[in-house]
Amino acid sequence: MLIKLIENEYPMMSNCWLVYDEKSNEAAIVDACAFDNRIRTRQEIEALGCNVKYVLLTHGHFDHILGTYGVQQTYGAKVVVHSADAPMLTDAETNLARVNGAENVFNPITPDIIVEDGDSLYLGDAEIKVLHTPGHTKGSVCYIVEDEKTVFSGDTLFCRTVGRTDFPGGSTEELKNSLKKLLALEGDYRILPGHNRETDLDTERVRNIFIRRM
Repeated sequence: MLIKLIENEYPMMSNCWLVYDEKSNEAAIVDACAFDNRIRTRQEIEALGCNVKYVLLTHGHFDHILGTYGVQQTYGAKVVVHSADAPMLTDAETNLARVNGAENVFNPITPDIIVEDGDSLYLGDAEIKVLHTPGHTKGSVCYIVEDEKTVFSGDTLFCRTVGRTDFPGGSTEELKNSLKKLLALEGDYRILPGHNRETDLDTERVRNIFIRRM
């Protein structure tokens, strides 16, 4: 399986991840942050010639969803989001686009697949598990590709830090419980977050100050 980072400078240096299963030629975009002819997301997709099956949203904040409409309309990708964050895909107030001056580039999105904790999605035979990790938002999730020992952690877990809980729907206690779910995973995992650089779970177990204080 090929996993590539597509870094987006707009709107907030958010990470978009391209997940490509070579056997089936199916791909998923994790957090379509931006999308147009100038954006690397489109260039990478078309270079591979892959079938974009899903847009997997880790949560509903504007800086992670602005490109979703374009990917959905261009490739027929199914938009996947947790039930608690689904209303944010049509509301510039709750997804923070309005307060951040991005309302004019936000297109309301109709989700295709509503997921809950424990659900699974597939690229070919490759399973992607859904882990509900509220705290940053009510419907934050992590997507786990067990065969690759990889977690797409969105804004739940970052390198040496964790997601903010001071936005509407945020909760420090819920975030702590969500981090405990991640820490309970057996062994080490590659952590691919929604911002900043990648890390691994073993390192965060030891060096993440927030986790050490829990």
